[in-house]
Amino acid sequence: MLANHLSETVATTPKPRRGLTLGEFVIATGIVLLIGFVTVAFFFPPVRRSREAARRSQCKNNLKQIAIALHNYHDKYQAFPPAYTVDAEGKPLHSWRTLILPFLEEQALYAKIDLTKPWDDQANAEVFKTNVNVYCCPSELGPTTNCLRPGESARLSDIKDGTSNTLMVTEVDSEHAVPWMAPTDADESLFLAISPTSKLAHTGGVQAALADGSVRFLNASMPAEIRRALISIDGNEKLTDY
Repeated sequence: MLANHLSETVATTPKPRRGLTLGEFVIATGIVLLIGFVTVAFFFPPVRRSREAARRSQCKNNLKQIAIALHNYHDKYQAFPPAYTVDAEGKPLHSWRTLILPFLEEQALYAKIDLTKPWDDQANAEVFKTNVNVYCCPSELGPTTNCLRPGESARLSDIKDGTSNTLMVTEVDSEHAVPWMAPTDADESLFLAISPTSKLAHTGGVQAALADGSVRFLNASMPAEIRRALISIDGNEKLTDY
């Protein structure tokens, strides 16, 4: 189901662009630089920790902006955006990340998008090249994505478990990231499978925005039953402090 202000619209998933093969000299230089970085990190761990703390803070701020944008969208349309929009044949067109651009002070970028054509259509090629910083995790070299419950548009009143106990958006590592315009999201199984040994953007856990608009750092050792409760909007689970 589409949000009230949209007719059927949006996109298919573009294949990620491959990097260029630069040759042995550049690769060797990269190895030297990598070794140099590891050496610096080894001798100056406080510097490394402070930089990660700064990146973690920036990531938290990004998620906060996304959460506020989702709530502002809800205020305007009386519902959160659908996970993606579709055309008359049910083909996915555009992601919820595209739909909330006007609420992220990206009105000019949003105006360039042809919502009647897929996100990876040539008509939207220039927009696709644009990097939306709020959708990127500063601890990852590549883009990141966030999870939103798929299906029809949900209202705040649908969240029976309480907005402070319901996950709205979280981050994933670069390996599972998708283009921000793509009408797809990471599967909830990724969130449920997080453990202390998982590959994560931040040491020890992930940043997540709850349905009340708050942002919390969720420890990787969080019990699976609590994570399951967080992704349910009406499971009637009893959550202790997490």
